[in-house]
Amino acid sequence: MENTLTPEALLAGVRQARLVAIVRGTDGAATGRAALAAMEEGFKYVEIALTTPGALTAISQVRAAAPAGCFVGAGTVLTKQDAENVESAGGQFVVTPSLAPSIEAAAGRGIAVLAGALTPSEAFEAMNRGATAVKLFPASIGGPGYLKALRDPFPDIPFIAVGGVGLGEAAGYWGAGAIAVGLGGPLFGDAGSGGDLAPMRGRARRFVALAAEYNGRAAEGLR
Repeated sequence: MENTLTPEALLAGVRQARLVAIVRGTDGAATGRAALAAMEEGFKYVEIALTTPGALTAISQVRAAAPAGCFVGAGTVLTKQDAENVESAGGQFVVTPSLAPSIEAAAGRGIAVLAGALTPSEAFEAMNRGATAVKLFPASIGGPGYLKALRDPFPDIPFIAVGGVGLGEAAGYWGAGAIAVGLGGPLFGDAGSGGDLAPMRGRARRFVALAAEYNGRAAEGLR
């Protein structure tokens, strides 16, 4: 299945959406349903963690059923084989928790990579290996202040804040320069393991509305 999402397109789209959804659970089918529900509520970029049983099947099914303009990727992609498996399953981008061999493997295949890093050296190295953007993880260790300090020497690195980011924290990271935030538990709760989708859908709508409001204020500030 041809990947219809280039690294450049993912970067531009994530900058606009400001949100990436991260779903993991104990049931691949439930995880797939949760991913599609998030897309139906306005999330355009959803990653399914490979630690979820049946993740590759879920990725294939979500890719086939995703609304127009929505894209599914894989999280916790660590090895060259992981990257190849994700591509074969139809995954359109990969996400790593660390400086893993999967970064070069995926980038070399033209697949967008959100590479996990925490320190200045790791962020620089992630981009040097071909990452599309750096997933600052776990962002909650230093908060928005740490991100702002990290961006001072690296203003051109696109950072996505992930880890401990909820509805009350997202705007702080955007204000510190994150192009987006990644949302796992604060968005999905237990939906990836078969929990009720209705509360998750409500949280998704609130996050999407918050991002739209922030974008609106930012646009007003530029006028």
